[in-house]
Amino acid sequence: MPFILEPLPPIADLESRAILRKVAAAHRYLAELKGVAATIPNESILINTLALQEAKDSSAVENIITTHDDLFRAELFTGLLTSPATKEVQRYANALKKGFALVREQKLLTLRHILAIQQELEQNNAGFRRLPGTVLRNGQTGEVVYTPPQEADMVIKLMSNLELFINDDTMLDVDPLVKMAVVHYQFESIHPFYDGNGRTGRIINILYLVQKELLNLPILYLSRYIIQNKAGYYEHLQAVRDQQNWESWILYILDGVEQTARQTIVLIQAIRDMMQQYKHNLRVQLPKLYSQDLLNNLFRHPYTKIDFLMDDLRVTRLTATRYLELLTEQGFVHKQKIGRSNYYVNQPLMKLFVEVGNSLPQTPVPLIRTITNQ
Repeated sequence: MPFILEPLPPIADLESRAILRKVAAAHRYLAELKGVAATIPNESILINTLALQEAKDSSAVENIITTHDDLFRAELFTGLLTSPATKEVQRYANALKKGFALVREQKLLTLRHILAIQQELEQNNAGFRRLPGTVLRNGQTGEVVYTPPQEADMVIKLMSNLELFINDDTMLDVDPLVKMAVVHYQFESIHPFYDGNGRTGRIINILYLVQKELLNLPILYLSRYIIQNKAGYYEHLQAVRDQQNWESWILYILDGVEQTARQTIVLIQAIRDMMQQYKHNLRVQLPKLYSQDLLNNLFRHPYTKIDFLMDDLRVTRLTATRYLELLTEQGFVHKQKIGRSNYYVNQPLMKLFVEVGNSLPQTPVPLIRTITNQ
């Protein structure tokens, strides 16, 4: 008998003893992450830098591969020729920031928001699937592993039900992290778009945590965990469809929340400590230049330039140029050149991001591919 995706809530026990134990651990590290993030003096430092890391890793799940250098240089010079992969990753970061602004302002996560996120990702107005023919295949064997709902009216019906489920906590009395796992399963199973479903779904995870005030900023990124456990991700999703095995799926997601929160705590603590060291050294070596705005600039823009300094410090081009030359002489930044333009790299901060990125395995062939006959 073919699988039929039912509306939410699921008829199942979603809070087993094992799940509740894992929920407690995940919440503990999420709360610690929320507190550590608050110690960074300017929220845009984390949003700007960590959003790009998530964009890079989430896109890598779909085998869209770029480098830190390409990403940050593309942020510097909008006219710079960039690879298609870099452009896609930039669009992901923009979609994440757009979704965050909407959810923080409205405290809701609606279909309109989800459509806006996917539109930013794909740069089109295709909207929800209207034509049949979409299947998910094994990327290596070509075998069909899952067929999502095909009819346009069913896609709309299930997405409307998902919207209600996300925003109405009376529909299911479970912990928000358990509910996030259910939301992600349902969204990926509906597979409502012709393209961009995986990336949109991972953004929804982050925004849901912000909506439920488990985090104040969109800084918990499960994409790295999914890459490291990619086969398990698809296996546990399919086990819910085939066997209604909710426990293994929810435990997988909770483990991802815990691991990712712990890793992000370490990363943010390292950024904070580095900022403190920069602050001390700036005051000693360049006391006339030091300001909190200058320090924020060097960490908000790991690759900075004269225009960024002019905007952040409200100084003239001549003054910004002199500041950056002095910072280069004293070793705070490393001067680079593209064509006739200079830019300045905070190398210790970049080393942090590269070390995190180097921990990821390379997956040349996607395990699951979406095939759409439009």
